[in-house]
Amino acid sequence: MKEGFNRSGSVTVMWLGPASSTDPYVSDQEQAWACNLGQTGQRRFLGSRAWMRSCLSDLWGVPAQQIPLHAPPGTPPALPSGWGFVSLSHSKGSALMAWSSAPVGVDLERLDRRFASEALMSRYYESSEQRRLTSLPKQSFHQAVLEHWLIKEAAIKWQQGSLAQDLSHWVVAADGLSASHQASGLQVSAHCRQLGPWGIAIVSACERNLIGATVCLG
Repeated sequence: MKEGFNRSGSVTVMWLGPASSTDPYVSDQEQAWACNLGQTGQRRFLGSRAWMRSCLSDLWGVPAQQIPLHAPPGTPPALPSGWGFVSLSHSKGSALMAWSSAPVGVDLERLDRRFASEALMSRYYESSEQRRLTSLPKQSFHQAVLEHWLIKEAAIKWQQGSLAQDLSHWVVAADGLSASHQASGLQVSAHCRQLGPWGIAIVSACERNLIGATVCLG
Protein backbone atom coordinates (compact mmCIF):
# COMPACT_ATOMS: atom_id res chain seq x y z
CA MET A 1 0.00 0.00 0.00
CA LYS A 2 2.84 2.36 0.79
CA GLU A 3 5.50 1.00 -1.53
CA GLY A 4 7.74 3.65 -3.07
CA PHE A 5 7.21 6.08 -0.20
CA ASN A 6 10.31 8.04 0.84
CA ARG A 7 10.84 7.27 4.53
CA SER A 8 14.07 9.28 4.90
CA GLY A 9 12.28 11.93 6.95
CA SER A 10 13.45 14.88 4.87
CA VAL A 11 10.96 17.61 4.05
CA THR A 12 9.11 17.59 0.75
CA VAL A 13 7.58 20.93 -0.26
CA MET A 14 4.81 21.21 -2.84
CA TRP A 15 3.88 24.40 -4.66
CA LEU A 16 0.37 25.30 -5.77
CA GLY A 17 -0.75 28.03 -8.15
CA PRO A 18 -4.36 29.27 -8.34
CA ALA A 19 -6.57 26.36 -7.29
CA SER A 20 -9.76 24.92 -8.74
CA SER A 21 -12.62 23.91 -6.44
CA THR A 22 -14.05 21.34 -8.86
CA ASP A 23 -11.43 18.68 -8.16
CA PRO A 24 -12.93 15.28 -7.21
CA TYR A 25 -10.50 14.86 -4.31
CA VAL A 26 -12.70 16.84 -1.92
CA SER A 27 -14.59 15.01 0.81
CA ASP A 28 -18.29 15.43 1.58
CA GLN A 29 -17.33 16.93 4.94
CA GLU A 30 -15.14 19.53 3.24
CA GLN A 31 -17.97 20.39 0.88
CA ALA A 32 -20.20 20.94 3.91
CA TRP A 33 -17.60 23.10 5.64
CA ALA A 34 -17.18 25.16 2.48
CA CYS A 35 -20.88 26.08 2.48
CA ASN A 36 -20.18 28.40 5.42
CA LEU A 37 -17.46 30.30 3.54
CA GLY A 38 -17.72 33.13 1.04
CA GLN A 39 -17.21 32.46 -2.66
CA THR A 40 -13.49 33.31 -2.63
CA GLY A 41 -12.95 31.35 0.58
CA GLN A 42 -14.72 28.33 -0.87
CA ARG A 43 -12.49 28.26 -3.94
CA ARG A 44 -9.32 28.57 -1.88
CA PHE A 45 -10.41 26.05 0.74
CA LEU A 46 -11.68 23.34 -1.60
CA GLY A 47 -8.92 23.82 -4.15
CA SER A 48 -6.13 23.60 -1.60
CA ARG A 49 -7.59 20.52 0.15
CA ALA A 50 -8.02 18.69 -3.15
CA TRP A 51 -4.49 19.60 -4.20
CA MET A 52 -3.03 18.51 -0.86
CA ARG A 53 -4.62 15.09 -1.28
CA SER A 54 -3.27 14.84 -4.81
CA CYS A 55 0.29 15.60 -3.65
CA LEU A 56 0.05 13.24 -0.68
CA SER A 57 -1.31 10.58 -3.00
CA ASP A 58 1.88 10.83 -5.06
CA LEU A 59 4.02 10.56 -1.92
CA TRP A 60 2.20 7.59 -0.45
CA GLY A 61 1.30 5.78 -3.67
CA VAL A 62 -2.37 5.44 -2.75
CA PRO A 63 -5.51 6.92 -4.35
CA ALA A 64 -6.09 10.52 -3.34
CA GLN A 65 -9.54 9.67 -1.99
CA GLN A 66 -7.87 7.41 0.59
CA ILE A 67 -5.65 10.13 2.05
CA PRO A 68 -7.04 10.70 5.59
CA LEU A 69 -6.47 14.45 5.63
CA HIS A 70 -8.27 16.39 8.38
CA ALA A 71 -8.24 20.10 7.59
CA PRO A 72 -11.31 22.13 8.64
CA PRO A 73 -11.34 25.85 7.77
CA GLY A 74 -9.10 27.88 10.05
CA THR A 75 -7.44 24.78 11.50
CA PRO A 76 -3.93 23.46 10.78
CA PRO A 77 -4.17 20.44 8.46
CA ALA A 78 -3.37 17.13 10.10
CA LEU A 79 -2.86 13.46 9.25
CA PRO A 80 -3.39 10.42 11.49
CA SER A 81 -0.49 8.78 13.30
CA GLY A 82 1.83 7.05 10.87
CA TRP A 83 1.01 9.30 7.91
CA GLY A 84 3.48 12.08 8.72
CA PHE A 85 2.93 15.79 9.24
CA VAL A 86 1.85 18.61 6.93
CA SER A 87 1.92 22.39 7.03
CA LEU A 88 0.12 24.76 4.63
CA SER A 89 0.64 28.43 3.79
CA HIS A 90 -1.48 30.69 1.55
CA SER A 91 -0.45 33.98 -0.07
CA LYS A 92 -1.90 36.01 -2.94
CA GLY A 93 -3.96 33.17 -4.44
CA SER A 94 -1.16 30.61 -4.21
CA ALA A 95 -0.22 28.04 -1.60
CA LEU A 96 2.68 25.97 -0.37
CA MET A 97 2.55 22.69 1.52
CA ALA A 98 5.31 20.88 3.38
CA TRP A 99 5.21 17.21 4.34
CA SER A 100 7.60 15.46 6.71
CA SER A 101 7.78 12.40 8.91
CA ALA A 102 8.28 14.83 11.84
CA PRO A 103 6.39 18.03 12.74
CA VAL A 104 7.11 20.78 10.21
CA GLY A 105 6.11 24.40 9.59
CA VAL A 106 6.15 26.39 6.35
CA ASP A 107 5.41 29.96 5.31
CA LEU A 108 5.09 31.69 1.93
CA GLU A 109 5.29 35.41 1.06
CA ARG A 110 5.87 37.54 -2.02
CA LEU A 111 9.37 39.00 -1.92
CA ASP A 112 8.06 42.24 -3.43
CA ARG A 113 5.46 42.61 -0.68
CA ARG A 114 5.14 46.21 0.47
CA PHE A 115 5.03 46.74 4.21
CA ALA A 116 6.45 49.09 6.83
CA SER A 117 9.49 46.97 7.67
CA GLU A 118 10.89 49.29 10.34
CA ALA A 119 7.55 49.59 12.14
CA LEU A 120 7.00 45.82 11.97
CA MET A 121 10.45 45.15 13.37
CA SER A 122 10.02 47.67 16.18
CA ARG A 123 6.68 46.20 17.23
CA TYR A 124 7.32 42.47 17.06
CA TYR A 125 11.06 41.72 16.98
CA GLU A 126 13.25 41.21 20.04
CA SER A 127 15.91 43.83 20.84
CA SER A 128 18.85 41.65 19.72
CA GLU A 129 17.14 41.10 16.35
CA GLN A 130 16.48 44.81 16.01
CA ARG A 131 20.15 45.65 16.64
CA ARG A 132 21.32 43.19 14.00
CA LEU A 133 18.76 44.21 11.41
CA THR A 134 19.22 47.97 11.78
CA SER A 135 22.97 47.55 11.19
CA LEU A 136 22.30 46.17 7.70
CA PRO A 137 22.57 48.31 4.54
CA LYS A 138 19.25 49.87 3.59
CA GLN A 139 18.81 47.67 0.52
CA SER A 140 19.21 44.50 2.63
CA PHE A 141 17.15 45.60 5.62
CA HIS A 142 13.67 45.12 4.13
CA GLN A 143 14.43 41.63 2.82
CA ALA A 144 16.00 40.55 6.11
CA VAL A 145 12.94 41.71 8.07
CA LEU A 146 10.74 39.71 5.69
CA GLU A 147 12.92 36.58 6.01
CA HIS A 148 12.69 36.81 9.79
CA TRP A 149 8.91 37.11 9.47
CA LEU A 150 8.79 34.01 7.26
CA ILE A 151 10.74 31.99 9.81
CA LYS A 152 8.64 33.23 12.72
CA GLU A 153 5.36 32.36 10.99
CA ALA A 154 6.65 28.94 9.96
CA ALA A 155 7.77 28.33 13.56
CA ILE A 156 4.32 29.25 14.88
CA LYS A 157 2.75 26.77 12.45
CA TRP A 158 5.22 24.09 13.57
CA GLN A 159 4.32 24.94 17.17
CA GLN A 160 0.60 25.09 16.30
CA GLY A 161 0.56 28.30 18.25
CA SER A 162 -1.02 31.70 17.80
CA LEU A 163 0.31 34.59 15.74
CA ALA A 164 -1.03 37.08 18.28
CA GLN A 165 0.42 35.30 21.31
CA ASP A 166 3.66 33.82 19.98
CA LEU A 167 5.03 36.14 17.29
CA SER A 168 6.96 38.40 19.65
CA HIS A 169 8.42 35.38 21.51
CA TRP A 170 10.10 33.76 18.51
CA VAL A 171 13.63 35.06 17.96
CA VAL A 172 15.60 34.24 14.81
CA ALA A 173 19.32 33.51 15.22
CA ALA A 174 21.90 35.79 13.63
CA ASP A 175 22.70 33.24 10.89
CA GLY A 176 19.00 32.75 10.07
CA LEU A 177 19.36 28.98 10.45
CA SER A 178 17.40 28.56 13.67
CA ALA A 179 14.88 30.23 15.94
CA SER A 180 13.93 29.92 19.59
CA HIS A 181 10.81 30.70 21.61
CA GLN A 182 11.86 32.86 24.53
CA ALA A 183 8.91 31.95 26.77
CA SER A 184 8.75 28.18 26.28
CA GLY A 185 12.32 27.29 25.31
CA LEU A 186 11.21 25.64 22.07
CA GLN A 187 13.85 25.60 19.31
CA VAL A 188 13.70 24.89 15.59
CA SER A 189 16.11 24.74 12.69
CA ALA A 190 15.15 26.94 9.75
CA HIS A 191 15.72 27.04 6.01
CA CYS A 192 14.80 29.93 3.69
CA ARG A 193 14.58 29.66 -0.08
CA GLN A 194 13.56 31.83 -3.01
CA LEU A 195 11.16 30.53 -5.67
CA GLY A 196 10.98 33.20 -8.36
CA PRO A 197 9.12 36.15 -6.79
CA TRP A 198 8.33 34.14 -3.66
CA GLY A 199 10.16 33.58 -0.42
CA ILE A 200 9.57 30.43 1.63
CA ALA A 201 10.67 29.29 5.06
CA ILE A 202 10.65 25.73 6.39
CA VAL A 203 11.28 24.86 10.03
CA SER A 204 11.70 21.62 11.95
CA ALA A 205 13.00 20.66 15.37
CA CYS A 206 15.50 18.37 13.64
CA GLU A 207 18.15 20.02 11.48
CA ARG A 208 18.73 16.77 9.57
CA ASN A 209 15.09 16.92 8.52
CA LEU A 210 15.83 20.01 6.42
CA ILE A 211 18.88 18.57 4.64
CA GLY A 212 17.95 17.70 1.08
CA ALA A 213 14.52 19.31 1.32
CA THR A 214 12.91 19.00 -2.11
CA VAL A 215 10.53 21.43 -3.80
CA CYS A 216 7.94 20.02 -6.19
CA LEU A 217 6.23 22.52 -8.47
CA GLY A 218 2.68 21.66 -9.40
